[in-house]
Amino acid sequence: MIILEKDAVTSDKHGCSPQDRNIEQLLESCFILLDKSPGPSSHQVSAWARDMMGLEKLGHGGTLDPFASGLLPLLSGKAMRLTGRILTHDKSYLAVLKFSKEVDRDLLEENMAMLRGKVYNVPPEISAVRVQVRTRKISRFEILDFDGTSALAHIECEAGTYVRTMARDLGLLMDTAVELKELRRPTSGEFSLSQSITMQQLADAYWLWNEKGDDAAMMRILHPIEDMLSDVPRIVVKDGAAAALSHGAPLLRPGVVSIPEDLGVGSEVLLVTIKGEAVALAKLVQPSKVIPDMTQGEVAKPNCVLMKEDTYPRSWKK
Repeated sequence: MIILEKDAVTSDKHGCSPQDRNIEQLLESCFILLDKSPGPSSHQVSAWARDMMGLEKLGHGGTLDPFASGLLPLLSGKAMRLTGRILTHDKSYLAVLKFSKEVDRDLLEENMAMLRGKVYNVPPEISAVRVQVRTRKISRFEILDFDGTSALAHIECEAGTYVRTMARDLGLLMDTAVELKELRRPTSGEFSLSQSITMQQLADAYWLWNEKGDDAAMMRILHPIEDMLSDVPRIVVKDGAAAALSHGAPLLRPGVVSIPEDLGVGSEVLLVTIKGEAVALAKLVQPSKVIPDMTQGEVAKPNCVLMKEDTYPRSWKK
């Protein structure tokens, strides 16, 4: 990091570090990792959670078919602005494949290998998107268990891959019908089922907090928005800059506290306060190496504001 303002300080009267937020503050911008059960659609599950917690905005990132189970991120409040990022995460699946006749394992592995790499993956007619020819990268398609007429497969793939299509294409290659009997998603991006909770656990945690004043479970379930952006380079900004940025203003050089080295023009960065609060995602308009020599001018332009307006007081006249 290049430190530009060694003596920069932050006010204790405004904002707070992500770790110190209370439940109400977290619900304004957080995410929940849910283990969806088979049966309801992803939309229905997110609607249940939204209504149960009395939230105005709660959506999901990454649709699972009603019959499928597994990891489903739920996004609350301003975190919904990051839905597009969640949707582009690589995914993994466990799939139970049923064959219409007994097949040879070596032949099965040979044909599964043909469906790895960059492949055509046309959405099935029952999908929620327009049916069109497109490609997706399949980095892993391997057998975990096999008994001659069915197989448990592990799949790692690019976002937007339809496993039903993979099963259909496998059947075409093997000249036998292949049915997708079960589907479970263990991971989405850096998140996994080990971090997730069930809908019943969410309901219990909310009841304990809302009815009994016990927030321990909810605090473990609600993840601050900053945890979703841990892989993005961070520029630390002053309180006054955070106030302006929350209204959509560009980041100016006097507002910068520190910046990562070796970032080029157009690099995506996360603008954070001295306390570590996410203010906005932005694109650099100057390479980081020239910024220490600047005294004024624009450094970055926000394209997704994440901080609530007036979290920090305005330092300019209306």
